[in-house]
Amino acid sequence: MSDTLELAQIDAGLFQTLMDKVSEFGSTGDGGVDRPVLTDAHKAARDWFISELTARGYTVVIDDIGNLFGRIDLAGPDAPLVMLGSHLDSQPKGGRFDGAYGVMAALAAVETWRATAAAQGIAPKCNYVVADWMNEEGARFQPSLLGSSVWAGLVERDWALERRDRDGKSVGEELVRTGFNGTGVMPKPDLYLEIHIEGDSKMEQAGARIAPYARHWGAYKVRIEVTGEQNHTGPTPMEERKDAVLGAALIIAKVRELAETAADTLYTSVARVDISPNSPNIVPGKAILFAELRSPEQAMLDWSLGELRKALPGLAAQANVSAEIAAIDERPAGRFDPRLVKLTEQAADAFGYPRMELDTVGGHDAVAVNAILPAIVIAVPSVNGVIHRNDEYTSPEDLAAGCDVFVDIVRRVDQAGGDLDKAVGANA
Repeated sequence: MSDTLELAQIDAGLFQTLMDKVSEFGSTGDGGVDRPVLTDAHKAARDWFISELTARGYTVVIDDIGNLFGRIDLAGPDAPLVMLGSHLDSQPKGGRFDGAYGVMAALAAVETWRATAAAQGIAPKCNYVVADWMNEEGARFQPSLLGSSVWAGLVERDWALERRDRDGKSVGEELVRTGFNGTGVMPKPDLYLEIHIEGDSKMEQAGARIAPYARHWGAYKVRIEVTGEQNHTGPTPMEERKDAVLGAALIIAKVRELAETAADTLYTSVARVDISPNSPNIVPGKAILFAELRSPEQAMLDWSLGELRKALPGLAAQANVSAEIAAIDERPAGRFDPRLVKLTEQAADAFGYPRMELDTVGGHDAVAVNAILPAIVIAVPSVNGVIHRNDEYTSPEDLAAGCDVFVDIVRRVDQAGGDLDKAVGANA
């Protein structure tokens, strides 16, 4: 085996230092973080990350939707460009690994390859970008994957800037407040790599340590507005009430029923309900539901949305209210680049890490990026399948194993000059 094909393990010390530090921002003190997008905690994490990038010689670029990029040219201005990354924003009272692991692993992987190439006298053939996408989570501003979707041309920037949170603050206003209303431009790379915790228990149950995602499920994210009539909960006769929350409850039950009708091929939820005026002594006049329909097949998505549309008038009538779909955000189902799936498997095999192939039901920035260039998400196990809460956990050993595979994919792609067909063929 030549020097250029020697395995390159992650700089574990660097990765752990980065991971420990980023976990301090928005720490909830119980293992989790509370770092929703464009909050002060998110700004502090991004400011720190910029300092880490600049200290290592990266050029920092912030684009006009607040995506943060760190670029380093190791192979000259005309070399292929490889992007790695994820996101630093979290769910409210979320976990410390979701998103942040991918960003820290991205920087550690590029730095590890940079040091390995220098030590072995190898001339890198690619340049690199580490990405921290704005508003992957979609917790504060909807929809999710907002920054990456604007960057990929899937969503209009002006529309994205006008998205507002529960307090009426817009993305544009908060970008200005936090200092992330940039003007930079990041050109399209040749490929994009992302690593993430699984957020499910399939890998743990199978004893797998590495899992490339072959498919990403599609989703309809549906905002439903239920309108009743505000009134007193005491003297108002029951038969005269127009209770928006009662109507919402019937709709929520229907959304769950859809998933039960299509077991294992449709996941549904209503995880947020905004109630007005939200007083215990007032019959609610308004309820806004945020429903999700997820499936790997477009036909199933369309069927479920059609069934929901058909059911709304009857459900609303039962509660003497009205209900309408106010907005739909669509995320198409699709497949990640099969060459990147294969490269992931080759790298895992080289280290002897047990692997399996999975679908991702949850969204990732790579889903948006995948619409315009080769992309992949690679998963490492989650203990007990937990995600989006404080006890979300992946062992240091599994985090490091994922990083090993991540940096080795970088090495393989780099030495193939960014040519994925050549990279796969050279290691077949």
